[in-house]
Amino acid sequence: MTKEEFISKLSNAVKEFTPFVSTQDGQWVVKGFIDIYKHIYTISTDTKVISKIIELYIFPLLYIFAKDNELQLELTKEQNYYPDITFIDKEGNLFAVDIKSSYRKTAKRINGMTLGAYTGYFRNRQSLKNVTYPYSSYKAHIVLGFIYTENDKISDEFKLYTLDNLDEIISVVKDIIFFVQEKWKIATDKPGSGNTKNIGSISLIDDLIAGNGVFSELGEEIFDDYWINYLTPDMAKKAELAKPYYNDLESYKKFRNLN
Repeated sequence: MTKEEFISKLSNAVKEFTPFVSTQDGQWVVKGFIDIYKHIYTISTDTKVISKIIELYIFPLLYIFAKDNELQLELTKEQNYYPDITFIDKEGNLFAVDIKSSYRKTAKRINGMTLGAYTGYFRNRQSLKNVTYPYSSYKAHIVLGFIYTENDKISDEFKLYTLDNLDEIISVVKDIIFFVQEKWKIATDKPGSGNTKNIGSISLIDDLIAGNGVFSELGEEIFDDYWINYLTPDMAKKAELAKPYYNDLESYKKFRNLN
């Protein structure tokens, strides 16, 4: 299976994900956690909690996708391993799928996503450290992303609900959409948020869905070269350099004489 065929099949499959996780009016179908006494506890608005629940919720759909397309599905060995899911076709081709999420800051823009490390296995592409298979073994590195809106009003987190008043619980998120794109097509030339050495994503929703990142017209080889050689000031100092080679796409083009 070519990467284009795989991406097309996965893209068609995820079209069915939104109605599976949402009511007809766009509310998230998950209302909370239930215990053996049928008590329901509402969900926090914590983005990590929401993302993990939606991720777990779509795993059965991904198993169906794999079965329908004669693919093996292999989950990550550890929490901090890449990728979240490895799909293997009958010819032994590997496809890396990382599940990423973010919430809308505005109607057109998300808060941002991190697209995985630009050090470690990304640079040493034969390494088995923190990766299911060596990075170079994969035919494609794909993001299965989902975007949601946080509800302005939420249910009382201190109230104990039961099945009898399930309808009173307000979903913490709404308007969930899914998309599938190759990682390099939605990457930006800046690291993701925080101090972690992760690649950042573009933030315009239409561009994420269409794969119109800053490298989309330059190609995957330029994306790889940019991030393999990208240095933070601390990394440059450790390499005994006065400063990093570049800090954005324009200075990279000058560094590589691409202008």
